[in-house]
Amino acid sequence: MSSITAFVTYLSLEKNYSEHTVNAYKRDVESFAEYCKSQFDVSSIDQAVYAQIRSWIVSMVDLEISNRSINRKVASLKSYYRFLQQIGVVDSNPLSKHKALKTPKKVEVPFSETEMETVLRQIQFSDDFEGCRDQLIIELLYTTGMRRAEMVNLKLADVDLNRNTIKVLGKRSKERILPLLQTTKLLYVAYLNKRKELERVVEVSNVFLVKSGAKIYETLVYRVINRYLSQVSSKVKKSPHILRHTFATHLLNKGADLNSVKELLGHSSLASTQVYTHNSIAELKKVHLTAHPRNKN
Repeated sequence: MSSITAFVTYLSLEKNYSEHTVNAYKRDVESFAEYCKSQFDVSSIDQAVYAQIRSWIVSMVDLEISNRSINRKVASLKSYYRFLQQIGVVDSNPLSKHKALKTPKKVEVPFSETEMETVLRQIQFSDDFEGCRDQLIIELLYTTGMRRAEMVNLKLADVDLNRNTIKVLGKRSKERILPLLQTTKLLYVAYLNKRKELERVVEVSNVFLVKSGAKIYETLVYRVINRYLSQVSSKVKKSPHILRHTFATHLLNKGADLNSVKELLGHSSLASTQVYTHNSIAELKKVHLTAHPRNKN
């Protein structure tokens, strides 16, 4: 077994990374291996030195690949050498002192409360299986903040209508329980009734299906969000992740505790949640202007 194959197996079985994440790591490491083969006639990258990695980075910069993408590829390679250290193939990680390339701060603008109310209350969804499903997708992403992959893999057994909760299997196979709002529950029940009318169901245990009865896929979720939100918003980016972003921002704007939002989002550290706080500045300004005694005039 090659070191790359062993690395992929480690990510999948021991780290419990998703198939999508594992494939991304594999592509990044293989990209470096191909570069070393073509530029240095090296058949194995296990003993690569930093100068070779630096050459690879420079070649990507010359190809005008974004710094963000380059940093991701290098991070994958760093994980690969960390794995080789663990299994005793190398003594040190050639990327241990590497500094990531500078990247501009990524500002993602959430949808406003008005935009969300408009899409959920005023848009006429078709009264069939797909219309009911699409409405539930938007409602569930906005009211729970779950990730797109978490929604795609949601099981019927994960939804407890008696307790009004949803069990979500997040990154690293970490489970968390999310509350189910009454409005979301009503849409879910309506969707289940439409689901029962399907002629054939292939993925019996999965909540979200396509009309043929097969499991829904991530690209379709993106298309659903983009299709409906485009009718009410002129924002450039309209994606499932922006709905997750919107969920967190709206909770923080209404005074939710940062730690509570962290738990709802399934973040492992508070730092991951804090990226959403900058969107609450407008609300903080309102509070500040209203409450501070120096602003009486």
